[in-house]
Amino acid sequence: MTVTTRPGWATLPALMYHSVSAVGGPMRDLAVPPELLREQLQALTAAGYRLVGLTEALDLLAAGSTDKLLAVTFDDGYRDFLTQGVPILEETGAGATLYASVGHLGGTAGWLGQWAPDFGPMLTWDELGEVATAGIEIGNHSLIHHPLDVLPPAQLRNEIISSHEQLEQRLQVKVRSFAYPHGYNSRRVRELVGATGYDNATEVGRRLHTPGEKKLAVPRLQPTPDHSGADLVALVQHGEAGLIPKVKQLAQPGWRAVRKVARTFGRNLT
Repeated sequence: MTVTTRPGWATLPALMYHSVSAVGGPMRDLAVPPELLREQLQALTAAGYRLVGLTEALDLLAAGSTDKLLAVTFDDGYRDFLTQGVPILEETGAGATLYASVGHLGGTAGWLGQWAPDFGPMLTWDELGEVATAGIEIGNHSLIHHPLDVLPPAQLRNEIISSHEQLEQRLQVKVRSFAYPHGYNSRRVRELVGATGYDNATEVGRRLHTPGEKKLAVPRLQPTPDHSGADLVALVQHGEAGLIPKVKQLAQPGWRAVRKVARTFGRNLT
């Protein structure tokens, strides 16, 4: 018997953006300037991709869609997403999911240390409401952006559950998607995320998501200021080249153990 594969089910590329700006230094790759973001999204649309938020993409796949779907996500919740990102998304007809770091709203990205000012301020609660009103899916990026897989149980529950309750109560929206800070997760973390009511969650992964994989650990690809529109089209078609994605996946348990020891001595390794 011949099995026919639906084109839209082959893979689901998901993009992981952060700031819509231009910065230098070690955090340069986390910022894509507005004009380049426009070029990248236009190139993806011209290549036939339908750009939507992550939950919508997964829902469409589950419903049997054969569209050439691509999930667009933005982490952290910088104010430049509202001032620069939302207009470009509207202009290019793209949807997206914004993952808000709830405890940092109205402040700065404290986990970035001395580089936080380079990214500008975070959204306020009112501005996050404007983002939701614009039709952008609001997801949760935890409370204080800690690496969740090394936290003790009580603190882990607070990071995942308290932030979820705040988002739903203050914005009056259903929050279905979660992004693990720094991408770190474990079975214990994923189980709590699922029990809290999230339908899906994202890590970093640097590869394409395939149907049948865990929806609570959807991998994403990271656009950088070095990706032209054509470069990004090639990236989402094939995923990140080489052994790096697989090596990082295999190294996670050992690196988690190192970070747990470091945390015991009062240091955070991200």
